Amino acid sequence: MNDRAPQAVDRQLPTEEARDLISLVRELVRRDIAPAAADEEEAGRFPRSVFTRLSEAGLLGLPYPVEYGGGAQPYEVYLQVLEELAAARLTVGLGVSVHTLACHGLAAFGTEEQRAAHLPAMTGGGLLGAYGLSEPAAGSDAASLRTRARREGDGWVLDGTKAWITHGGIADFYTVMARTGEAGPRGITAFLVPGDAPGLSAAAPERKMGLKGSPTAQIHLDGVRVGDDRRLGEEGQGFAVALAALDSGRLGIAACATGVAQAALDAAVEYASGRRQFGRPIADFQGLRFLLADMATQVEAGRALYLAAARLRDAGLPFSRQAAMAKLFCTDTAMKVTTDAVQVLGGYGYTADFPVERLMREAKVLQIVEGTNQIQRMVIARHLAGPESR
Repeated sequence: MNDRAPQAVDRQLPTEEARDLISLVRELVRRDIAPAAADEEEAGRFPRSVFTRLSEAGLLGLPYPVEYGGGAQPYEVYLQVLEELAAARLTVGLGVSVHTLACHGLAAFGTEEQRAAHLPAMTGGGLLGAYGLSEPAAGSDAASLRTRARREGDGWVLDGTKAWITHGGIADFYTVMARTGEAGPRGITAFLVPGDAPGLSAAAPERKMGLKGSPTAQIHLDGVRVGDDRRLGEEGQGFAVALAALDSGRLGIAACATGVAQAALDAAVEYASGRRQFGRPIADFQGLRFLLADMATQVEAGRALYLAAARLRDAGLPFSRQAAMAKLFCTDTAMKVTTDAVQVLGGYGYTADFPVERLMREAKVLQIVEGTNQIQRMVIARHLAGPESR
């Protein structure tokens, strides 16, 4: 019906290696991800075989050092890989982002011995990670978490429940924040917990409005024992470990949101170019042309914002404020653009025969995960005006 196929995003990449990497990702998307995305999401199937192929291709450790099995890619490149993956299927893009988040504590705060022992398998050995910070009563107020870790012999025993865990129940390892001391952020320590540890179990996955192929579940820790060699960073440093990971993770969410928005824009342009009413394509009507122009501008602005934050991170400069801005803007943009895409397709947009209704449902969760957008506004405001008065 349509004579205008979507064009690939024209990316500004820093090296020829990065251009080759994007070409590899696009081929994997074309061959292994996009064809089954709609059916597998509808059925709620997690594509573990896809993650195995991504690991074999070196795509699960892109920002980490080569000596530990990583790709040594700057965030500027890694995030554009995430965007390509999320545009094809958010379950995959978000899954890679969460896995990278789960590796961050070990990569940034682990000892040399810990990194050598565990990181190669995590980045290139087919393992899948999860990140355990949130709890049933500790979401936005993460510093109030109640999961406890007590010393016993030369190790630790963990008890508690983690909530809203992406890859919960299927992950091979969990980076878990647990309370080892006083109330508040200074009493939290980070641990690397094997997914098959005795005493670790998962509840049934949450029944979600979107992102059905990505399992989200509570994780129960009932007397889970880990050695002190699986403590990440110093005792009491866990909240700093968590926040450092989240700054980078928010850039991952921003990139995924941009991918979802780009996919919705592509679908809207393709449909509007082929759908005819009143004797001509509906893309000829000014009202719709202006809507598409606004959608495209918002997607480009989001991409520029997350890449600007990534380049600060790559340069070793502070980027927390910019990461919050990117997460806020890109996820709000994804919600707006996907909603507009449904409107462009009219009644067809509300059916599962076209991808935009799925994209709209998936966009919503991105405004919530890794810090709601209200929390992002608080973070930005604190950078601008200082902490709130008490």
